[in-house]
This record gives sequence, structure tokens and C-alpha cells, in this order.
Amino acid sequence: MPSDELKSILKKHKLRITDCRTDVLNLFIQKGSALSQGDLEHQLGAYDRVTLYRTLNSFLQAGILHKIPNATGVATYGLCHHTCSPNDHNHNHIHFKCNACGQIECLEDKAVPQISVPKGYQIEVVNMIVDGICPSCA
Repeated sequence: MPSDELKSILKKHKLRITDCRTDVLNLFIQKGSALSQGDLEHQLGAYDRVTLYRTLNSFLQAGILHKIPNATGVATYGLCHHTCSPNDHNHNHIHFKCNACGQIECLEDKAVPQISVPKGYQIEVVNMIVDGICPSCA
């Protein structure tokens, strides 16, 4: 993605423009799938673990990224779309994890089914991960 567009996204989310932030954002856009901090460390070796951790946290707080839960305990992150803001992360979509390659993708056009809980319970967040085989591995 052109540098001007990356800078525009950071400005829109009221984040200071740094090389690390533009490189991390660009990688998420290029990959089009969820990434972990380890993925970023591997692909962006110019930045140390702490810098990448702070960048991910600032992106979470600004509404650029959302955290995707998984069974391994390693946090993965996906790009937020126009529905998110710093005060409201809206991710009522399914996440698909490929059992062959391990890639996790947001299926934006597939909503999480309506969930009902017993009286007295209050749902705050619903996360849904579907495991299977992606088209690339099928």
C-alpha cells in the first residue's frame, strides 16, 4: 500500500506516524490474514519485541486491530474495518483457522449466530473460530 495511504490511516486514528507503525500496518494489509507478534518479529526483524508489542497495543486501543482468540494461547490480531473506533470494537464475524497451514482469517461477511443465555447472564463479547481447511490447502 502506498505510504500516503498508510499515513492517512494512522492520522485518522490519531496515532503518531513512525516507521514501525507504517511497516506493521502495511504487513497486515498485505497479508490479509491474522498475525501474531511472533509473525511480526519474524517478518520485521528491524524492530525489537517491545516496540512491536507497543505498536500492537496502540493499534488495539485505536481500533485498527482486534484480538482473535485461539486455542494455542498465542494472541493473533486481525485488521479492523470501518465499523471500529477506539471506544467500540465491533467484530461480530466468524474467524476461520486452517488446520493445515495455521492461517487465521476474518470472514467479515459471515456473522456470528445469535446466542441466547439464561436470565441473569449478560453477553459482552462473542468470539467464534471455525476450524477446517482453507481454499489454498484444500
